[in-house]
Amino acid sequence: MWRNIASNFLTIAILILIVAAGMVAWAQKQYTGPGPLAEAVCAKVKKGSNFRVLADDLASRGAISSGYIFRVGADYADKTGQLKAGSYLLRPGASMAEIVDIVTGRGVSTCGAEVNFRIGIAGNDVIVSDLDPTTESLKEVVKFNPAEGPVPPEYTSAMEEGDARLNVTVIEGATSWQVVEGLKQAGFLSGDPGEVPAEGTLAPQRYEVERDADRAALLGRMRDLQSATLTELWQTRAEGLPYATPEDALIMASIVEKETGVAEERPLVASVFLNRLAQGMKLQTDPTVIYGLTKGQGILGRGLRQSELRGRTPYNTYVIDGLPPTPIANPGRDAIAAALQPATSDFLFFVADGTGGHVFAKTLAEHNDNVAKWRAIEAQQQGGTGN
Repeated sequence: MWRNIASNFLTIAILILIVAAGMVAWAQKQYTGPGPLAEAVCAKVKKGSNFRVLADDLASRGAISSGYIFRVGADYADKTGQLKAGSYLLRPGASMAEIVDIVTGRGVSTCGAEVNFRIGIAGNDVIVSDLDPTTESLKEVVKFNPAEGPVPPEYTSAMEEGDARLNVTVIEGATSWQVVEGLKQAGFLSGDPGEVPAEGTLAPQRYEVERDADRAALLGRMRDLQSATLTELWQTRAEGLPYATPEDALIMASIVEKETGVAEERPLVASVFLNRLAQGMKLQTDPTVIYGLTKGQGILGRGLRQSELRGRTPYNTYVIDGLPPTPIANPGRDAIAAALQPATSDFLFFVADGTGGHVFAKTLAEHNDNVAKWRAIEAQQQGGTGN
């Protein structure tokens, strides 16, 4: 009798172990396998929250199949105490294990509000956007000038939430003085930026920053990137270019950057100036003259006077031979590449064509005809606006 009881007990125990093992295997598959999420969502983890609150939220939104398995899995992976506040993009089919890794990772938000402080040439602006998780595209919420009040409530709300992604963008062609002054207006940064860096040594692009990031350190990042870019592209330069040093190429790149906003034109514009140098012509470019007057501190805001075109400054390329002594702005990577790998052309002149681009000419006669056409377009445009 006791033998039968023991045998039955052992059988039941084995069955229980088999069922338990099966349940563990099933739970593990639930934890590591594809999740039920059909569309991407933005999961928000508030400061001071915990895995139980997050699990309940994710389960209610159909992102996970079991809050209990989610919590147990996180605990088994020893990540329960590593939850980071922020807003996180969860893509369709994300497993519980993947979600745990996301919310316990770097703590950098990947969705929700984004604040982009843009340093431009004519001024600065701040754009507050929100990421649409289903399309993963930013939708602009508000745009404003930080130098003018009042501050929009959308910006205040995004900053108060504490999980907004912060960026500083330097527009191609901005001067070093404009960059430093712009950083001073970015209220989410901290510290003294220090002296204005040498012209041309800052790389224009978007920089991801953290709240209270040091302004001087950010300038250091910009300098390091520009130096690395110039060093890289200098190695691939075309043969026969008249640059004694990489800095000469940077000067030419800054002129190209200021002369055209059309990316495809940059190599052609570079070829014009290099053709002029090869023929012993003066560069005769207005942006260098303007820089000699403003020193890069703001914009001139008016046309150049004849006396200014004739005046001798180190930057008046209507008077001096060759390149000016320094860059006249911070050129982007594409402008540097254009200066080092210019197009091959016989063009010596170019003028605006009324569409935002330029028309090029090989002879002065052709150029004068193009200038006349541009003057007519200008007159027509001014007439259309009542000026």
